[in-house]
Amino acid sequence: MILRQTPLFLSLVAVLAAGPAAAGQRQQPVPTQDPLVRMNLAVDALTRKVWPSVVQIVVSSYGVREEAGRGETGAVVGRQRSVGSGFVIDADGYIMTNAHVVAGAQRVQIILPPENPDGTLAMALSGKLNLVNARIVGTATELDLALLKVDGQKMPALPLATYSELRQGETVFAFGSPMGLRNSLTHGLISAVARQVDADSPLIYIQTDAPINPGNSGGPLVNIRGEVVGVNTFIMTQSGGNEGLGFAIPSATTRTVFRQLRQYGMLRKQELGISWQTITPQMVAGLRLARNYGVIVSDVWPGGPALAAGLKIGDILVSMDGVPADNLPTVVYSLRLRDSAEKVQLKVLRGGQEVGIGVTPVEDRSELDTVSAMADPEKSLVPRLGILGVEIDQRIAAAATGLRDLEGIIVVARAAGAASEVPLLPRDVIRAMNGKQTASFLVFQSAIAASAPGTPVTLQIQREGRLMYVSFTLE
Repeated sequence: MILRQTPLFLSLVAVLAAGPAAAGQRQQPVPTQDPLVRMNLAVDALTRKVWPSVVQIVVSSYGVREEAGRGETGAVVGRQRSVGSGFVIDADGYIMTNAHVVAGAQRVQIILPPENPDGTLAMALSGKLNLVNARIVGTATELDLALLKVDGQKMPALPLATYSELRQGETVFAFGSPMGLRNSLTHGLISAVARQVDADSPLIYIQTDAPINPGNSGGPLVNIRGEVVGVNTFIMTQSGGNEGLGFAIPSATTRTVFRQLRQYGMLRKQELGISWQTITPQMVAGLRLARNYGVIVSDVWPGGPALAAGLKIGDILVSMDGVPADNLPTVVYSLRLRDSAEKVQLKVLRGGQEVGIGVTPVEDRSELDTVSAMADPEKSLVPRLGILGVEIDQRIAAAATGLRDLEGIIVVARAAGAASEVPLLPRDVIRAMNGKQTASFLVFQSAIAASAPGTPVTLQIQREGRLMYVSFTLE
């Protein structure tokens, strides 16, 4: 491929060339130096800035694998290890990755980058591994993000870019461990700043042609300033490998998810007390609407904040917080990720006139959120499992919906220091231990404490409305 030194390219080199001086590893190039050399030095400075914050994630779990023996193939449940990528989002040891990377994990370990990673041959050939344990703080399965924590470890964090400033054609770099190959770097362009892969889903992704492959999941997609513009998450492929269609979760989504998972261990969404629908041609003709596309208010809930603010059924949404409301997925996505207590500023069309309305959002709280407040950090702790649990009583049973049984223990939080590989998550309901019901928290706590090292444990739990078994060995 011939690289032409166009004015656009030369301006890009000028921006990149500012980086090496900050790295303190290279002499400042002379002004007459070849621009391609200056570009290489600038990329070198960028990698030195980013690599200290990029980690490889090693996950141990149990799962079904296919094994052949004596001419037969059967489903066998066995120990599995998988790898992914992640990056430090907060210096206190918080690491962001994809939820699918740690799905079903019994143990999560982090391979930290070597000291002063510089992308040199010495770094590539080094066999030293700094492997540390990590715990899952929380997951946002629907958004495919998870927050991990390495306790007692200070780590350099990467800044998040401002998503609204992202532009098509920007140069980006993908850092991670594709196919388990640590410390791999690729680069490309932003193909699209906002891509909806599924028209019925509100999720929005950044599309890039920077090569990413299985194992890149959870790693950062960064701009020329070393800011994270997105979290690499999946590819569209017919071959199973990269075909130039990679997708990353935008930095705006990542920022909101990080704040909420760190504070609550789960996502909390805001509610306005409104039902929305996409405007259809039949709706335009039947209702004689002033606009033939967009989103219409189909219901204003009794007693809700939208009713109090003056919103009416039939209002056509023009914008939300200044962002055009051209389609329903965008509106739902924007509200889902809103992380402010300020009023939601709506503009609507009503009778052909544009009206501004401020709606005070309310938090759509899970019934299990109130349970979390009941946990005592000392009395509710099961040290060997690294969890805080609350026994289901009549008050909790009356308030909670979706419980399959009125007895059990709700996992309200993860705690540091677990001695075993425990695949439990906040909001799991422990129903039985080794076939015996766990109606009493004290009995369960005592049983775990009294069990000898090497004791196999199988818990029956309820997770997201479904029953399942999780097994581990006490250490």
